[in-house]
Amino acid sequence: MDKVIGSAAEAVADLPDGASLAVGGFGLSGVPEVLIRALHARRTGGLRVVSNNCGVDGRGLGVLLAAGRIARVTGSYVGENKEFARQYLSGELEVELVPQGTLAERLRAGGAGIPAFYTPAGVGTQVAKGGLPWRYAPDGTVAVASPPKETRDFAGRPHILEHGITTDFALVRAWRGDRHGNLLFRRAAANFNPLAAMAGRVAIAEVEELVEPGELSPDEIHLPGVYVQRVVRLTPGEAADKQIEKRTVRA
Repeated sequence: MDKVIGSAAEAVADLPDGASLAVGGFGLSGVPEVLIRALHARRTGGLRVVSNNCGVDGRGLGVLLAAGRIARVTGSYVGENKEFARQYLSGELEVELVPQGTLAERLRAGGAGIPAFYTPAGVGTQVAKGGLPWRYAPDGTVAVASPPKETRDFAGRPHILEHGITTDFALVRAWRGDRHGNLLFRRAAANFNPLAAMAGRVAIAEVEELVEPGELSPDEIHLPGVYVQRVVRLTPGEAADKQIEKRTVRA
C-alpha cells in the first residue's frame, strides 16, 4: 500500500518514448514541475501529451517542448508559448485543440470507464464539421485535419460525439498526500490535476506535503488513492518553487 517512490527520476524511469501522458495544471498553477524536469533529464521523446496548455517558454511542459520531446498535444489553450506556435505552424508538432470543458469531460470520462459521450459544445463549428488543422506541412498547407464528428439530436438540440481519453501515464501535483496515494489539492491548483490522474493508467503524483495514512480526513480527500500508483515527496525548496505567470499589482 505504500506508494512513495524515492525520487522523481525513479518515478518516471519506465516511461518510454512515444508514451501518452496526461498532465495536470492550468497556466503555471498546479503544474508537476519536478516530474517534468525528471522526464526531461531522462531524454524521453515522442510524447503524446494531453494537457489544458503546454506551459510557457522555459517552464512546465514548455521545457519538454523546447527540447523537441513532444510529438503531439491535445489541449485547449496555447497562447502563452511562442515555441509552441513556431513548432505547430512549421509542421513539427501535431495539435488537437479541444473546447476546455470538453477536454475536462473527456479526461473524466476516460478515467470513469465511459468510452464516449454527447455534448452541444462545438456544434456548428469546425469542431463538429472537421477541417481543423492538426498538423501543417512545411509549405504551410494542412497535412492532417480533424475528421467530422457524429451528430445526434437530443430533445431537439444537436450534440456531437466526443470520446473519453485514457493515457499510459499521468503526472500531477498535489498540496498534500498520504502514502496510500490519497490526494488533496489547494484552491485553483486543483484545476485539471484530478482529471488527469483519473485518465492515466499509471498516475504519478508529486506532493508538497506527505502525511501518514489516516491523517487526511476522508471528507477532505479530493482524489482517492485508487487512482494513484506512485507518490513523490517534494523537498521544501521544490514545493516553494512556484512562478507567477502574470504578476498584477494594485496602483
